[in-house]
Amino acid sequence: LPAWRRYAAGAPASLGRPIIAVVIDDMGPNQKNARRAMTMPAPLTLSFLPYANDLTPMVTRARANGHEVLLHLPMEPINGKLHSPGPNSLLTGLDDQEIGRRLTWNLERFKGYVGVNNHMGSRFTADPSAMAPVMAELKARGLLFLDSRTTPRSVGRRLALQSGVPLGRRDVFLDNERSATEVAAQLREVEDMARRNGSAIAIGHPHDETLDVLENWIGDLERRGFVLAPISTVIARGYQIAARRN
Repeated sequence: LPAWRRYAAGAPASLGRPIIAVVIDDMGPNQKNARRAMTMPAPLTLSFLPYANDLTPMVTRARANGHEVLLHLPMEPINGKLHSPGPNSLLTGLDDQEIGRRLTWNLERFKGYVGVNNHMGSRFTADPSAMAPVMAELKARGLLFLDSRTTPRSVGRRLALQSGVPLGRRDVFLDNERSATEVAAQLREVEDMARRNGSAIAIGHPHDETLDVLENWIGDLERRGFVLAPISTVIARGYQIAARRN
């Protein structure tokens, strides 16, 4: 089995109900909030930054608690002087050899993840020549790619389809504004999209405000007719729909 299937978290039966994947990015550096996210009702999809410390025990615990794991791959943003993606990040100015070295360093920091999503990356994900070796490596390792869609110019979808890499795309950011009101409003948007399309993908962060709202929302999700699912389930369902259309 490819890694995106082998390390997939168990998913409850949807029984025809819309499914929602909630991805929590930036896991790892703030260990207190990471621990809180790991004890939330499963299955969330927890995306760990590869430069954080103590990754293996955190990832092991997250998976033992029924959550699915991504690697949050640092990539160059448009304004790199203002926002640093962190050490060993993928930058458009690097040659293929250095991109390959940094990619290997990141991808081998821990095990047990189904794929990667981009951390920042508004410049890098829009550059086909920079993204091509990344997609080739994901394909070789049997990993999926979740495009965080930090830019409308991302080539992630096109290159993933060309490379045969399983692909998901973020529908809604939950907490661009760190307030409980905003997170609740964005979750309503996620529900609307899931009703229309059968599934939806939300991305948030391990902020107290986000986790507070999510905890209540997850507790009430089944009553409202939705199923919380890991990212691999949403992507697999997309595969099935695409196959029926072709």
